[in-house]
Amino acid sequence: MAASLPIHADPLRVATFNTELGRDGPGLLLRDILRGDDPQIAAAAKVIVHIDADIILLQGIDYDLDLLALNAFADTVARAGAPYPVRFALRPDRGIQTGLDMDGDGLTGGPGDAQGFGDFSGAGGMAILSRLPVQMNGVKDYSDVLWRDLPDAMLPTIDGTAFPSAEAQALQRLSSSGYWVVPFTLPDGQSLTILAFHAAPPVFDGPEDRNGRRNHDEIKFWQHYLEGAFGLPATARFVLMGNANLDPLDSDGRHIAMRGLLNDPRFQDPQPAGAGGRMLANADHAGDPALDTADWDDPDPGNLRVDYVLPSSDWTVFDAGVFWPLPSHALAQSVATASRHRIVWVDLSLD
Repeated sequence: MAASLPIHADPLRVATFNTELGRDGPGLLLRDILRGDDPQIAAAAKVIVHIDADIILLQGIDYDLDLLALNAFADTVARAGAPYPVRFALRPDRGIQTGLDMDGDGLTGGPGDAQGFGDFSGAGGMAILSRLPVQMNGVKDYSDVLWRDLPDAMLPTIDGTAFPSAEAQALQRLSSSGYWVVPFTLPDGQSLTILAFHAAPPVFDGPEDRNGRRNHDEIKFWQHYLEGAFGLPATARFVLMGNANLDPLDSDGRHIAMRGLLNDPRFQDPQPAGAGGRMLANADHAGDPALDTADWDDPDPGNLRVDYVLPSSDWTVFDAGVFWPLPSHALAQSVATASRHRIVWVDLSLD
């Protein structure tokens, strides 16, 4: 996992990007990458090269045990102009079948009956590309934390009865994709810890609000983690980033969870902005459209801020942005082709 390329001079750029590169079955993403003619893959590589982050967290990219798809994609990005010698991924909760009816539809074996929604194990996982080496002995994976073990867990019920069943809740993990704590070695020998996640959308459920409650608790996990609920937490120079699937003000979901995180004094919100989002404002939204990170159908849900990079309060932030360019930009079409989500990036001081 050692980096063999020179690290950027101060500042350090970190980024998150929901690539939406998932495919309908195992091995199909690798096939599409190796063919070399997939427009979405080429577009995603172009925007990653343009942002040129030192560490970038990817979501929505299919996982396989040998990281064949990730390595092939990283090689594609390298040929496009941004080499990332460090490639890191762990098995996501998405697609891990439980053998139980987890979504209450009376059936088993479907994508909603996995620990995280997915048609196959590894579907739509997470990965990290980096120019900094990972401290592998310090990596922590909290993806197997049970939902019911979260302090004050907001477990779903129907008429006071556990939904979909007590048996299912005894097995249900909190994370729909993963909770990773990944330390990296900085050029000065100190550490930077990435707190990575991808929460479930707070919709596509019934009156029990299973997904809405889960999304709320997936976001709340990080505050409990920092309070020591799951062992010794990172205490300095960390960055929480990923797709929370929740806007602090607009559309569906329990917005208090996101507002609580953004207002937590242990974090700082650089409020990354993009010109394209500002131009495509939704008239009925309360949030600043420049902060939006996802280009979804109008009017419902419309464009939302769902992707975040939140440095700990001990960092100095130099700059931040959402790469959502105006239509006149040379990469505007590539950005639209790559994903409905936009890359969010933050520049941090190494002093």
